[in-house]
Amino acid sequence: MLVVKKFGGSSVASTERIFNVARRCVEDYQKGNQVVVVLSAMGKTTDGLIKKALEINPHPPKRELDMLLVTGEQVSVSLMAMAMNVLGIPAVSLNAAQACMRTTSTYGNARLKRIDTDRIRHELDARKIVIITGFQGINKYDDMTTLGRGGSDTTAVALAAALHADTCEIYTDVDGVYTADPRIVPNARKLKEVSYDEMLEMASLGAKVLHNRSVEMAKKYGVHLVVLSSLTRSEGTVVKEASKVERMLVSGVAADNNVARISVLGVENKPGIAFKIFNLLAKNRINVDIIIQSIGREERKDISFTVAKEDLQDTMDLLETNKASITANDITSEEGVAKLSIIGAGMCSNPGVAARMFEALYGANINIKMIATSEIRITVLIDEGDVKRAMRTVHDAFDLAD
Repeated sequence: MLVVKKFGGSSVASTERIFNVARRCVEDYQKGNQVVVVLSAMGKTTDGLIKKALEINPHPPKRELDMLLVTGEQVSVSLMAMAMNVLGIPAVSLNAAQACMRTTSTYGNARLKRIDTDRIRHELDARKIVIITGFQGINKYDDMTTLGRGGSDTTAVALAAALHADTCEIYTDVDGVYTADPRIVPNARKLKEVSYDEMLEMASLGAKVLHNRSVEMAKKYGVHLVVLSSLTRSEGTVVKEASKVERMLVSGVAADNNVARISVLGVENKPGIAFKIFNLLAKNRINVDIIIQSIGREERKDISFTVAKEDLQDTMDLLETNKASITANDITSEEGVAKLSIIGAGMCSNPGVAARMFEALYGANINIKMIATSEIRITVLIDEGDVKRAMRTVHDAFDLAD
């Protein structure tokens, strides 16, 4: 059996934790399995490197920032190989270049294109545990690139797909996927299983257990994914095809504070205006989420949408620069908001889910600013200050407690 195991930064934050991870990997190895390990940088290493870069240059070139950031994972993998050596187990550490993990050239947010697995298979055939840097790759110029937030999850799933691994285990500081963040909702319940689509919605909507790109890839290639804790031995959560998962009405509540609202007011009510606005943002790689259009007075309309906080200033600058061409009377923004979402594969066949959510928020005197829906989720925009209370209220309304 071939197993890919990914451990996050908190799992390798100290010497003690590195040996804890090493022993867990060795256990699988001694059962006769082939083991590939993917590691993030230790603890807060990446944050420290970014801080150091900004001290030198407030606007560091993205290529050079990637060159700096990839060092964090290289420290982790080499120390892990040394730890396994102490335990008497043959192990080899490989960076992205040595593992031939080819990416696009978008520094800071590259996409994996292909993985040449020859070197990895050669080391596995030699009965070594192979330890690979997460979060990074190399582009066509042989420059180092990073995969953006949550990139180590993506690395692990991509390796599992390329190697046709039997399972891909993602170890985090929580022991599975919960109905809500247990730090905010203490009575949240751990799910035994969840569908790819539900997990993708949760990851996209603020649940920090898995990164959405890794879930997309797992679904595309049918990777058997398990979320576990590196600190306990409890059973985790299996992420798999919807047809094999018991359909719950609502399987989770998620919140995302990394959001800002923008309103483009008084644009002409004619074909092509919405296209102009969102094509402009797409060309500048700005992701948009909730969108609402309302008809105003005098053949004018308002278009409101949400973006990530870090994209707010760039979006406002773009829209102001193109104010005339998009026919806007005014452009406003609002911070201090958050998205609250409920997710569940059973929603599409059960009426009244939205009404129950809205009733719960009304009962808690929480105002809804915007609403967006899909087949398996309902998202509302509320004041950021209400988000924790709203999570607990909605969680209780759907009887999700343990």
